[in-house]
Amino acid sequence: MKKLRADFRKKLKNFDLQMNFDMEEGCLGILGASGCGKSMTLKTIAGIVTPDSGKIETERTVFYDSGEKVNLTPQKRKVGYLFQNYALFPNMTVAENISAGIRHTQEKNKKHRTLRHSVREQVKVLIEQFHLEGLENQYPVKLSGGQQQRTALARILASRPDILLLDEPFSAMDSYLREELQIEMGNRLKAFSGCSIIVSHDRDEIYKLCSHTMIMGDGSNIIFEETKKLFDQPRYMQAARLTGCKNISKAERVGPQKIRAIDWGTEFYIDRELPEQLSYIGIRAHDFVPVDVNDDRRENVIPVYPCGMTKAPFEWTLLFQNKENPKGNLWMKQERGKEHIPEKVWVDQNKILLLK
Repeated sequence: MKKLRADFRKKLKNFDLQMNFDMEEGCLGILGASGCGKSMTLKTIAGIVTPDSGKIETERTVFYDSGEKVNLTPQKRKVGYLFQNYALFPNMTVAENISAGIRHTQEKNKKHRTLRHSVREQVKVLIEQFHLEGLENQYPVKLSGGQQQRTALARILASRPDILLLDEPFSAMDSYLREELQIEMGNRLKAFSGCSIIVSHDRDEIYKLCSHTMIMGDGSNIIFEETKKLFDQPRYMQAARLTGCKNISKAERVGPQKIRAIDWGTEFYIDRELPEQLSYIGIRAHDFVPVDVNDDRRENVIPVYPCGMTKAPFEWTLLFQNKENPKGNLWMKQERGKEHIPEKVWVDQNKILLLK
């Protein structure tokens, strides 16, 4: 089984990058605010940036070891890296860029060729898979951002890397093409026998493609967890925010099973163990349930004071405050067709996120 271990330090201008994680064969997603060191982490693993100290290795090869004075060049690491600016060869056509990756692989692997078709046939298959038909003879300067990105992805996968590093792989594509290629990329990643890492600001992209997710903040990994488990129970305020929770409040205990949301002026009943370092609570906007004014539920019910409402094609959003103690705003999202402002909303206590 393919493995990757990264434990390194790098002093940067605004912070120290301190990275430490182990991953096995599969896909890891990295979420974090802009400038927290996500792209720098990929560049360090690829060998483009040299850390100050530490060790980076796979189950077979040591890429970098400050103690042993080992620092392999990027060409010797067998890593496929998708740059944010794509890094296509400007003097090569789309077909030539893709074939460069195939020829490079075959040159390095003359005695153990795994590709049965000719380079031309392989390029044709990749061009079809990445929707580049009709652009075979175009140069990068004539391509749109999305077309350049797809060409770069095709070239990287043509080189058969052991590790795949993707930095915002779908950022330049329109929503329809993005979703279509995410499905294709998901199939490729499932078939990929190495380790993959995706850096993205798109939490939906991470959820769809990555078996595990790492949350980064201020140059270090805050949490490393199975993706579904992380989205269900993020545990940390930064993780909750980055996984899409719009409602986050400072919190304090006011009883064995009572928490006060300081920013919202309301209290919640929690019938489960409270973490010792509880500092925040979170409620996802879709987890509020409108209830009738005569509903007899007493726990975790908030009377609604509406502050605003917006409509999108398939859902609507209500901005509201606690009517009895108006303080910070809360967000509730519901499907279109149910647009009415409720008198009260309720949240299942099991849906309330308890955060450090």
